[in-house]
Order: sequence, then structure tokens, then C-alpha cells
Amino acid sequence: MTKTRKPLLPDAQAAWAYFLDVDGTLLDLAETPDGIHVDAALLHLLEQLFLTCGGAVALVSGRALSDLDQRLGHVLMPRAGQHGLERRDAAGRLWLHSAPPEAKRSIYQALQPVLEIHSGLLLEDKGLTVALHYRRAPQLAGYAHRLMRRLAAEAGGTLELQCGKRVIEAKPAGFDKGSAVVEYLAEPPFKSRRPVFIGDDLNDEHGFAAVNAAGGISIKVGKGRTCASYRLPDVSAVRHWLGGVLKEQQA
Repeated sequence: MTKTRKPLLPDAQAAWAYFLDVDGTLLDLAETPDGIHVDAALLHLLEQLFLTCGGAVALVSGRALSDLDQRLGHVLMPRAGQHGLERRDAAGRLWLHSAPPEAKRSIYQALQPVLEIHSGLLLEDKGLTVALHYRRAPQLAGYAHRLMRRLAAEAGGTLELQCGKRVIEAKPAGFDKGSAVVEYLAEPPFKSRRPVFIGDDLNDEHGFAAVNAAGGISIKVGKGRTCASYRLPDVSAVRHWLGGVLKEQQA
């Protein structure tokens, strides 16, 4: 049986609209969410890409907006956080899809004694979602997933689980990175442009599906099954491909 090869990725164009995941896509993953390093080269690339594309560049991340602002604060571009639950548009307006606080709080409190027993687990409260990381204890993957499924069910069905690379997150149902992309595509300067979504994780599949439906370009970073139409091997390749937009304008 022959393996199906992904088609050759076309060169990036300044006329397109870009939606970019952060961890594992623009930045290499770290052992913990706080361990990432935002380098000056990335900040420069994002600033120039934003200007060259007429502002049609947005970050679409699982991180909270406050976290993105802290790490990339001086980069002026739209950004969506917590898988689309919070979104800042090109005009600077903030859109929030509120979560039932009691359900999230009950999960957070139930996980506290678990962390005392399993020090390799890390709990991250993002505000609207709560994430259980097991990057430092991959052997606990099955346990973490079973535990979160039970706690989400006990919360009354108001939350759904979002899986990622060695993380499982409880979040309000009905909103994801794909819904954030759809919302951006209804607004200037993204409207009527060909959309591009680049991501590396399971939670990015919603974004891939959204741009596929819009006739856009979906790019999976790294290995793994995906609905994305194209692949890039790593963070360095993503940056190089995006940098092609700047070279095109300089030529």
C-alpha cells in the first residue's frame, strides 16, 4: 500500500489572510506553558508580515489573551485566545464567549488533591478554560483523560474536552479555533481574502476544517493524522515559509 503524499505547498502571498497558532507552530514547545521563549526574530517577522499583508494576520491560540499580550504585547495584530472563546478584532474590539464559572470551578477544585499525589501533572487556569498538562508525566496520559472525562460529565455537560499535545482542556462547548477563523473572515481586512491556517495540534483541526470549507490553505506542522491539505516539518520551516511574503514584496 502506497502512502498518499501531501501536495507541494504554494508560495505564501501578501494578498492572503493568515491565521497562526503559536505553541508548536511559531514557537517550539517547552516542558511547561511558561517555558516558551519568544525571540526577537519572531517578533520582527510578525510585525513585518502584519504590515505587508495589510493587517490580515491573526494569532489563534489556546493561550489566554492576557498571556499572549504579555509575551507578544508590542506586536499589533488581532488575536484569539482560549480556542476562540475570547477574540480581539482588527479594530481592537474584544469579543467574549462566556463560560459557566461554576462548572469550571468545580473541575479546578476537584483536581487540587490529584496534583498533590501526582507532581508531574500541571494544572493551568486560563480564565475561561482549565487545562491539565501531562508533558512531564506522559505515563499518566490515560489517567488524565479518564479523570477529565469524568469531571466534565459531573459538571453537567456544559463543558467539552479539547485534547492537545499532552494536555486535555475543559472548555465551553460550541467555540473553537475554527469558529474564531469564521468570525474573522466576516470582518475586514480578512474578508474576501484566501485564508491560511497553520497549526500543529489536535485543537488546530477545527481551524484546518474552517479554511478548507472556505477554499483556503491548511498547513499541519509536524507528523500526525490531519485534515490539513499541506505540511511543514517544524517551526523553522513555518517561519521560513511566512518570510517568503516579505521577500516577494522586496523583489
